[in-house]
Amino acid sequence: MSATAALIVFLQQEVALKALGTEGLFLFSSLDTDHDLYLSPEEFKLVAEKLTGSPPAFFCTLTHSNPKYSIPTNPTRMLTNRISPPADFEEEVTHDRNGETLTLEAKMQPLQLDTMTKSKDGFLGVTHSSLSGLRSWQSPAVSSMSFSASQFRAFLPPKNKGEVGDTWWVIQSELNIFTGYLPNNRYHPPAPRGKEVLIHSLLSMFHPRPFIKSRFAPQGTVACIRAASDFYLDIVFRIHAEFQLNDVPDFPFWFTPGQFTGNIVLSRDSSHVRQFTLYVPNDRTLNVDMEWLYGATENSNMEVDIGYLPQMELRAAGPSTPSFIQDEEGNIIDSRGGGSDPVQFVFEDIHWTSEISREEAARRLEVTFYPFKKVSYLPFSEAFQQAQEESETVHLSPVLALLNQSFVSSWSLVKELEDMQANEQNPVESQRARLHLEKYNFPVEMMVALPNGTIVHHINANYFLDQTSMKPEEEAATFSFSGGFEDPSTATYINFLKEGLEKAKEHLAQ
Repeated sequence: MSATAALIVFLQQEVALKALGTEGLFLFSSLDTDHDLYLSPEEFKLVAEKLTGSPPAFFCTLTHSNPKYSIPTNPTRMLTNRISPPADFEEEVTHDRNGETLTLEAKMQPLQLDTMTKSKDGFLGVTHSSLSGLRSWQSPAVSSMSFSASQFRAFLPPKNKGEVGDTWWVIQSELNIFTGYLPNNRYHPPAPRGKEVLIHSLLSMFHPRPFIKSRFAPQGTVACIRAASDFYLDIVFRIHAEFQLNDVPDFPFWFTPGQFTGNIVLSRDSSHVRQFTLYVPNDRTLNVDMEWLYGATENSNMEVDIGYLPQMELRAAGPSTPSFIQDEEGNIIDSRGGGSDPVQFVFEDIHWTSEISREEAARRLEVTFYPFKKVSYLPFSEAFQQAQEESETVHLSPVLALLNQSFVSSWSLVKELEDMQANEQNPVESQRARLHLEKYNFPVEMMVALPNGTIVHHINANYFLDQTSMKPEEEAATFSFSGGFEDPSTATYINFLKEGLEKAKEHLAQ
């Protein structure tokens, strides 16, 4: 994106924020799936269905300014002019038998059961059948698989995303404030189509039942151009997907890595793949969420836990190569050997003409999945150091970061806080960690803390979800649509932040 284009987008967002407010802009952004600052009829249909309980009888497209309405000229036909779903223009990614072949190798080390919370009491109360799929999953389903290089064109950017640093959805998330989450009581994933086929095939090397669209947000696959040359692109990607480890008669068991990430270096026409990696990051003490049901219905009791997966990765055995080549006399030669020594290929060096760091590309992917990540989330210790310098409160939460000017944001795993608490070499950090652990309840606790570590306000994720799942007219609901069309999560979260600021005022004034 050019500097001029970036400035235009920034100014549009500033105008939108002033016109709609924080809550309104969040609502608009959650519906604007292609991020063009314009609600198409298909995008607006979700709003109409939420309000009327049925698809809209007229076309209504909204932008941040100058709303445009197109109403059928014949009133008697108004009810029949309903918005039809858009045609599926997504190209099916097919295998090119005459092209180059890329071989991927899968490696995996199983989840360490002793890192699960339930392991501390010997999995007391957990039925053997619940963990059967997890215990038996010790290695990849397929250790090696060959792909056509052309299949990886699924990772190529769309025509309007050609600059280094640009991000785009390879597989679009279908979750927003109206769709909620996908059902838990499933065993087999839906048939993939279009670009989903490649992602499904890749993840199937680990386990035969990958769900490439996770039940909860974040969902989908996002890619970013890290580097570019005249003929090649280095594309970094991030995938949020999960596996179903159990099959009937056992009840469902969901295995959800924190993320899959990796990169691919390929030619702009996808005829050649120079490099490919895909893996689950293992740099945190815990990196997998697990949930399993104790019944066959959606309302069955569910257990949740977290754990550590040491390794899950795909890596190309080498660059893609043609299966057959012609010699100087026009003879067809099997490059794989066919009874003689295989052909040795020499590949030219790639000289990037434009690039960003891998860390910057990863940050842009994260912001695409989590727009609130535009607010920096600092490590635990750094957050309190900055809070002391700026006399601001510390907000620890994996969800929306609002009121940027009043908070320093951070997040931490319980295991990391326990390690900090046990560190006698740093008593100040140990004390802060202890204060947070005292207020923590499973699975996630959102907290507002003073620079000295004192917790002034906190809310558990389960209570938060209960509040946001209520209808506005219910007595215990903490939000309503009376003051505007608000997302329940946003309304509840704003109340939480405002209450935290009020409770912190007397301390910050000292």
